Amino acid sequence: MLWIKAFHIVFVASWFAGLFYLPRILVNLAMVRPESVAERDRLLLMARKLFRFTTLIAAPALGLGVWLWAGYGIGWGPGNAWMHAKLGVVLLVIGYHHSCGVLLRKFEANLNRHGHVWYRWYNEAPVLLLLTAVLLVVLKPF
Repeated sequence: MLWIKAFHIVFVASWFAGLFYLPRILVNLAMVRPESVAERDRLLLMARKLFRFTTLIAAPALGLGVWLWAGYGIGWGPGNAWMHAKLGVVLLVIGYHHSCGVLLRKFEANLNRHGHVWYRWYNEAPVLLLLTAVLLVVLKPF
């Protein structure tokens, strides 16, 4: 079980690394001047590759988490309400990941409606989600 936990942590950390950096690319895309086609294309290429990589990394992170939860019973039984809260956070992370893809596709189609300041705030969400998940797992407050 310790091997599964270790790999779960590694994949979750890698997934979040992508979720931390991808919105930063979106901030830069929102700041590109319309005449800077090469810069926009380069940033879009980087964002597409990072989103693809982050999506591939998310699969084993989630799979290993389900294995720990369902296979080993971590978080089952009385006194484990923290796990329900953590699973809620995981659903929010999946939603955030999906929203990154939606926003990227809007940039690709020239349909972006947000400015760089909005993306700077949007970029803070994964920090709060990771902090919440870690605190729930470590502290098990309820």
